[in-house]
Amino acid sequence: MSAVDIKENEVGVYALGGLGEIGKNTYGIQYQDEIIVVDAGIKFPEDSLLGIDYVIPDYSYLVENIDKVKALVITHGHEDHIGAIAYFLQAVNVPVYAGPLAMALIRNKLEEKQLLNRAELHEITDGSVIEFDQMSVEFIRTTHSIPDVFAVSVKTPVGTIVETGDFKFDLTPTTKQKPNLWSMARTGEEGVLLLMSDSTNAERPEWTKSEAWVEKTVQKLFEQLKHGRIIFATFASNMNRIKMATDAAIAHGRKIAVFGRSMESAMTNGRALGYLNIPDDALIEQSQIKNIPDDELLILSTGSQGESMAALARIANGTHKQVRLKPNDNVIFSSSPIPGNTASVNAVINKLEEGGANVIHGKLNNIHTSGHGGQEEQKLMLSLMKPEYFMPVHGEYRMLKVHAGLAEELDIPKDHTFILENGDVLALDGVNPPRIAGHFPAEDTYIDGSGIGDIGSIVLHDRLKLSQDGLVIVTATIDLKKKEILSGPDILSRGFVYMRESGDLINDGRHVIFNTIRKAMSAKNASESDIRQAIIDDLAKYLHKETARKPMILPMLIMI
Repeated sequence: MSAVDIKENEVGVYALGGLGEIGKNTYGIQYQDEIIVVDAGIKFPEDSLLGIDYVIPDYSYLVENIDKVKALVITHGHEDHIGAIAYFLQAVNVPVYAGPLAMALIRNKLEEKQLLNRAELHEITDGSVIEFDQMSVEFIRTTHSIPDVFAVSVKTPVGTIVETGDFKFDLTPTTKQKPNLWSMARTGEEGVLLLMSDSTNAERPEWTKSEAWVEKTVQKLFEQLKHGRIIFATFASNMNRIKMATDAAIAHGRKIAVFGRSMESAMTNGRALGYLNIPDDALIEQSQIKNIPDDELLILSTGSQGESMAALARIANGTHKQVRLKPNDNVIFSSSPIPGNTASVNAVINKLEEGGANVIHGKLNNIHTSGHGGQEEQKLMLSLMKPEYFMPVHGEYRMLKVHAGLAEELDIPKDHTFILENGDVLALDGVNPPRIAGHFPAEDTYIDGSGIGDIGSIVLHDRLKLSQDGLVIVTATIDLKKKEILSGPDILSRGFVYMRESGDLINDGRHVIFNTIRKAMSAKNASESDIRQAIIDDLAKYLHKETARKPMILPMLIMI
């Protein structure tokens, strides 16, 4: 059970994910017998998480308090805010409230997991208010790199809690959905007890450039790239960039082919919701691209983050079934690598360059701008909301710390700002200073294939050891009663040494194991586990002495 002590007259605020990290955004606001959860995001695995598909929060605290959880409210449709929704609803099946685009993406995810019929889904828009017995939630439009983005204002009996979601102040958005500055200012005037605000770009002393700035660059590129195919790679969820590319393609007489399942889904949802104005005759099937002249074709692709199985990586590696790289191809990366993906992105760019393609990427080409506000926008949000207390969220520790410093510059006292960890509970009563009201377990839960949380630190340690030094398997048949070795021992190497070129090492290793088994069997009351451990200890010493490596050693003994 969790050690949490929220009093009857207090509202508790906490994160299941999103503090000290990029991704996994999931926040809770709790008053008496009501809990409102904001977002259900995933985090993409770091390189050390070998074989892990993605990371989600530990929902144990919510499961313990499932009768109190009234709703899941969604700020926007990016993976770090909705990617875990199927797992969330399997643990805590509550009504979901989201904007049109996020809701379309959520429906797709739940349909894939065959959970759509079990889910209660409600679509909201700017100004929507959801009433509960003790609390209410208002949605306030902001801007980001995707349409239908909202901050949430949660009114509680002790004060208003605002969670901004991801935001920047884009006054010329390509979607024409401008930030609702009036509602933000009104909320601030009415009084905000606690502001939880996006810290992603807290280290950047700037005002983030508008998507309109990128749109002009994309238009210029399509004007300049008159020869060869254009392959445009971006996030499938970045509807703004998809719109820019498809609008430019139509304006310059290019047909559009879409590659990547998530991109196909984005195209379908974007057209259905009116964000993409693409005539039917502008779209072609993948199989038709060979019939279209190169200078009349746009290939819209997934893989801007270097994902090995995405369309762009397969094009670069020459393994894509429909698309073969051509020397006159123009590849545009309209994104920047998320943390941990830089090496993968660079590898794909190098492959494309080696194949003769003209690759356009990076800040110097003005083809990407962040969806997160810099320091100036973060200060504007603080000024509009005028919170009594501040809790930076959505970011690694150093980002949270810098954001806390910005609040202090705006005359929010240092002791009114709280940099917390996932699982910490901040309790506020609107009268006394806030206090830390305990902590609940909020460790990462790993998703590997269909497994949820069945991969822990021991398995990951084994995977890391295997990846670094390989595996040595020892086989032998032993009659323990007669204390005889009936066959073997034999050694099999995988990822440690090349067997054909290491005959002396293998043979000497067999002699070491033979003597070890005989010695271990001679002991009084010798057991199979004793023999196994002796083999591991002695062979490890020998191999390290000869090779300075420490492979995993796996004895496979047949006991007669």
